[in-house]
Amino acid sequence: MPEPRPAEPVAQAFEDQRGRLHAVAHRMLGSHADAEDVVQEAWLRLARQDTAAIDNLGGWLTTVVSRLSLDVLRSRKTHPQASYDDQLPELVVTLGIDPAPAPEETAALADSVGAALLVVLESLGPNERLAFVLHDLFAVPFDEIGRILGKSTDAAKMMASRARRKVQSAERPEETGPEQRAVVRAFLAASRSGNFDDLLRVLDPEVRLSVDTGGEPVVVLGATKVAANARFGAGGATIGRPALVDGRLGLVAWGADGRVMSVLAFTVTGDRITGIDVVSDPVRLARLDLPAPPLP
Repeated sequence: MPEPRPAEPVAQAFEDQRGRLHAVAHRMLGSHADAEDVVQEAWLRLARQDTAAIDNLGGWLTTVVSRLSLDVLRSRKTHPQASYDDQLPELVVTLGIDPAPAPEETAALADSVGAALLVVLESLGPNERLAFVLHDLFAVPFDEIGRILGKSTDAAKMMASRARRKVQSAERPEETGPEQRAVVRAFLAASRSGNFDDLLRVLDPEVRLSVDTGGEPVVVLGATKVAANARFGAGGATIGRPALVDGRLGLVAWGADGRVMSVLAFTVTGDRITGIDVVSDPVRLARLDLPAPPLP
């Protein structure tokens, strides 16, 4: 038999809530695909309910989405290998960040920093993550959070407080001001020209290069080795464009066939680059909704 469908006014009310429900699930799970699955399951559960008995549809749906997300998080803790690929942070890439960003680029940076928060949230336990996300990001009262968790209101407050301290103590996103941009531009110019000495001038002696190719990450340590890799790898890309990558200064590189070859994100401390993260995994790159490469 086909699934029952809620009456049209309830279906419209669900659609009005869909964006917020997806945002809750995404902050909980760090994956748009998982969030969409949770929201769809909430819709199916709503279809089986007597909606006349639901006093607060928004609260009911928030509870269902939260509990479903909690189940997914707990499953990941028990079977981490089963969802490893889904837990990889989804890149947020904003192209064309200029030295003096416009207001819309500042908004894009805020979105990227929001994505970076997901990485911090991964370090929290499922209950802490739910308490923090629902209260601090979506203003759900602690008594409701306690009911979702099966805990007291005071216990929910304590969980959110612990999570908040962990988030606040986590490393802040890198600055993206003119000085940091100049360092990145100097690195890119030296990479294109193959000037080894210029590369060494902008790389911290203990710089760390990490490359995600889809398997085990490749890690290169030290300015000399990183400079050599940068110099010899510069010829692969035909077009590069500056970008923000998860709130950090970065670059998107396209190949001659028009496909994205790699996405780079730089960590800049003072006047030196201390970290470079490269994603060249075709699966992760395919998830990016990037336009065709600009004309050279």
